[in-house]
Amino acid sequence: MKLLLDTHAFVWATTQPERLSAQALDAITDRTNVVMASAICAYELALKRPRDPELQRMPPDLDEAVTGQDFLWLSVTAHHAITAGRLPRLHGDPFDRILAAQAMIEQAAIVTCDPRLAAFGGVIVW
Repeated sequence: MKLLLDTHAFVWATTQPERLSAQALDAITDRTNVVMASAICAYELALKRPRDPELQRMPPDLDEAVTGQDFLWLSVTAHHAITAGRLPRLHGDPFDRILAAQAMIEQAAIVTCDPRLAAFGGVIVW
């Protein structure tokens, strides 16, 4: 299964895995699954880290955080961005809209505890 981590799931998997649900942790650690962190998460972390103590616990080098856990980076393509822009206005967070579009296009489940992402109809793992 392909999994796309919401930003909080990426942070928790890296710094506080005990905050993940049992189902999310099992899915992330199952070596038969492909676990991806979106480039949009890197942008969100870089933007919010200076004012968020929890995010400041993330390794300074996000590439190390991704590769150290055998995750893959998922780049944001024009197709992802256009699809996100065309999604119904069910959720206003631009980071989450990109994640929802990426999950749809990449046929991945989103690892998130945010129930608002389910509004887009994708598979949620939590």
